[in-house]
Amino acid sequence: MATDKSNWRTLNDGNKIPPIGFGVFTMSPEECEPAALEAFSAGYRLIDTANAYMNERAVGRAMKKSGLSRDEIYLTTKIMPIDFGYEKTTAAIDSTLKRLDTDYIDLLLLHIRFGDYLGAWRAMEEAVDAEKVRSIGISNFEEPQIRDIYEHARIMPAVDQIECHPYFQEHAIREILAEKNVQVESYYPVGHGDKKMFAEPVLNDIAKAHNKSVAQIILRWHVQEGFIPLPKSTNPDHIKANLNIFDFELSDAEMEKIRALDTNKSYFADDLKGVTEEEHAKMFLDVEHPDYDAQK
Repeated sequence: MATDKSNWRTLNDGNKIPPIGFGVFTMSPEECEPAALEAFSAGYRLIDTANAYMNERAVGRAMKKSGLSRDEIYLTTKIMPIDFGYEKTTAAIDSTLKRLDTDYIDLLLLHIRFGDYLGAWRAMEEAVDAEKVRSIGISNFEEPQIRDIYEHARIMPAVDQIECHPYFQEHAIREILAEKNVQVESYYPVGHGDKKMFAEPVLNDIAKAHNKSVAQIILRWHVQEGFIPLPKSTNPDHIKANLNIFDFELSDAEMEKIRALDTNKSYFADDLKGVTEEEHAKMFLDVEHPDYDAQK
């Protein structure tokens, strides 16, 4: 179970991380707080938020109300490119700690690859030195930026959070991450709710064989593949069910059948069809700074 620290994985910096997490992307504060409380009650110990999600305060409240001690919770958040750069990131980390109402962040990620990510990285390394942050990593970085971090980092990334699911298994990026033993976290782990994926005969046959749901089979595949999936839901039944994946194991043959579903289909990329890399960067850099402190 995720609550058993003996099952937590050891990162390349020596810190430990739960094998599955709870995501709160797109949740309003009103949705986020009760969902996070439900997740903590169900047994999730890793919760994943971000500055950009505008629900960090709600996550902080849920942590306090959960009844769990701080060292039982693994807290992840992310800095957006508009706050990249040594000085800006240094200030953003302090502001993030205040919003979350905590003394430290277990894992802090650079949210996407644009802007002065090297200056931001240096600020995050100093936050580790100051014990404000325990582990640092990246999210949505491509090979050139990953290599740039590798070349200049004093502390290697511990985690890369990427879109990953049976239709999009990211083999090339995973090979690069494996060079430095960087842990993969999977967002959109069950295919962004794609009905086609849930209708896959292979997944349904495996689900029937184990008396599990298709979602549980996919999440179990992630865990056995060595990934940390970050499912999200506001439905209490789904929250509980998504965690109920530690009482069975997929066979080698079943794992291979799921690996064979890879079609290189990215839902994130689908949302950006026709958008150049420069235009994509402008979405994050040439915008008015979000008023993160305005969140409820």
